[in-house]
Amino acid sequence: MEDAFWDSSSLVPLCTVQPSTPSARILSRQYGKAVWWATPLEVRSAITRLARMGEITANGQVQAMVKLDELRRSWTEIFPDDEIRDRAELVLDRYPLTAADALQLATALIWCDGHPRNRAFISGDAQLLAAASQAGFNTIQA
Repeated sequence: MEDAFWDSSSLVPLCTVQPSTPSARILSRQYGKAVWWATPLEVRSAITRLARMGEITANGQVQAMVKLDELRRSWTEIFPDDEIRDRAELVLDRYPLTAADALQLATALIWCDGHPRNRAFISGDAQLLAAASQAGFNTIQA
């Protein structure tokens, strides 16, 4: 199975029932997962926000956390270092992204050794997908 870089927004639908859950599940069967070190925190934040907003039940929140733990056991996590931070600073100069999204894209660029051509980048964030596409990734909407 080929790996793809998955940002946090593409993983939340694998943990909770969202409109994009069916397509995210298909992608999950097609691609392995490479993620940024802070991804578990970002996904957990999204899950707790959904629970606070009443969009998932307390039981749904527990199930989502269990699913997140299952995903964590199978993905490749890229840890922070100076190279990622430096690349994220350059990404911010080039693309209209938040700091968190710049770290996601910088991590993806490090993950593929700076050669994004023919590498998949999966996200549910249109702005991040646009930047990843401009950087040379094959982008996939989750």
